[in-house]
Amino acid sequence: MRRAIISVSDKTGIVDFARKLTDLGIEIISTGGTAKTLSNEGINVLQVSEITGFPECLDGRVKTLHPKIHGGILAMRGNREHMQTLDKLDITPIDFVVINLYPFKETVSNPDSTFDECIENIDIGGPGMLRAAAKNHHDVTVITDPSDYERVIDELVKFGNTSDETKLFLAYKVFAHTAAYDSMIADYLCSQIGYIDFPDTVTLSYEKIADMRYGENPHQKAAFYRNALPVSRSLTSAVQHNGKELSYNNIADTDACITLLKEFDEPCVVAVKHANPCGVGCGDNINEAWKKAYEADSVSIYGGIVAANRRIDGATAKEMSEIFLEVIIAPSYTDEAMAILKAKKNLRVLELSDVASSVKTSEMDVKKVLGGVLIQGHDTGKQDSDKWNTVTVRKVQDNMMSDLVFGMKVVKHVKSNAIVLVKNKQTIGIGPGQPNRITSAKIAISCAGMKAEGAIMASDAFFPFPDCVEAAAEAKITAIVQPGGSVNDKLSIEACDKHDIAMIFTGRRHFKH
Repeated sequence: MRRAIISVSDKTGIVDFARKLTDLGIEIISTGGTAKTLSNEGINVLQVSEITGFPECLDGRVKTLHPKIHGGILAMRGNREHMQTLDKLDITPIDFVVINLYPFKETVSNPDSTFDECIENIDIGGPGMLRAAAKNHHDVTVITDPSDYERVIDELVKFGNTSDETKLFLAYKVFAHTAAYDSMIADYLCSQIGYIDFPDTVTLSYEKIADMRYGENPHQKAAFYRNALPVSRSLTSAVQHNGKELSYNNIADTDACITLLKEFDEPCVVAVKHANPCGVGCGDNINEAWKKAYEADSVSIYGGIVAANRRIDGATAKEMSEIFLEVIIAPSYTDEAMAILKAKKNLRVLELSDVASSVKTSEMDVKKVLGGVLIQGHDTGKQDSDKWNTVTVRKVQDNMMSDLVFGMKVVKHVKSNAIVLVKNKQTIGIGPGQPNRITSAKIAISCAGMKAEGAIMASDAFFPFPDCVEAAAEAKITAIVQPGGSVNDKLSIEACDKHDIAMIFTGRRHFKH
């Protein structure tokens, strides 16, 4: 008679699966809560202690850690010596291992869980049996995902056994699962230590949300994953109310959109196109902020992504619906607004209640390179204008400061080299991602046109030459904010004094590559 050991925390479908195994003549071994669940449903179960001859002990920490369990799993059926050893030690082979692990993820995700509770939800025996069965997958069918129950039963009914292809697939899933499980534990313990910023070994664990139609381009395959321990206030937690499934580019751009949005506390709307902001506006209400964001660059916003940090009302939704947008994301919508936006069947309407809240997480910024990864901390933190230094004869007027702060909030989210022009809490020109700063400045000034007069200019990094100041003077820009730190700072300061432009050094660079 073949045997299966079943011990699951997630009991989805387990009663039906176990009953079908029993109907196929397979004997069930089980432990604790799983054994009770199956017995209550009239399924005959052998307790593990009946196999091992030892009771469960140490509050259930020791149940299956025994040669009569692991020997039954690991013995190679085609190895004569292995099978003779089983006979000698009176060990019966175990042909099916059906296990999913203690709910460590759920425990850690609960803010009320204590450290001791998290530690107790680290499974020991489960991963041991899973790994043993996966190693010996030629002879043992190992299942850790309830979605695989039906596939195994179908093959047992049709062929009397699980196919080699299925056994290999299930073994792969086990090692992926236990690796992710251990990764979560390592990340949690590292977070408790507190002083390890960059560990010697980095484990990254993600769960697939969905396969995508394609990646950045139609010939590229893609999928969307989220952190194994989900990050609240992030795009992975958003609810989609309307429209087609999000594309690869939609997700990348929407993430960029909400990351910038989190810089602002007042009513704000951010529009992003191809990972760069194309319009940002703040106002007394969300409709005013929307108008500013749209009017900032009514050409580039076409086909863009829009994020708002306040509830979308009917009037704002109507104005948004009159242009082609790919995605709108906001903390909530009025019933009228939702009805208006849903009338556009392809418009993705996303709701994320805490979209405006800053993300407090220990996760790092990871960039993949061929053969490795670069890891750094995120460029977070408020713009500390109290520590900024005016370096020119002309001083910054109080009414300029809000625009200067606004400009630095935006420019840190624009691809380097980055120049942003701002007037009255509205971007009027954005120059992103050029190989030299003067070209970025000329793009921003060109976009602004006549609006540049009296505006401020923000730069993500220092001016290596005074050419950007000369361009600002020609456009009649009033003030400049930039990190400073160039060996040629003096030349830019002198150019500002010559043209009566105020300039502030922040002391903090914001490269974004």
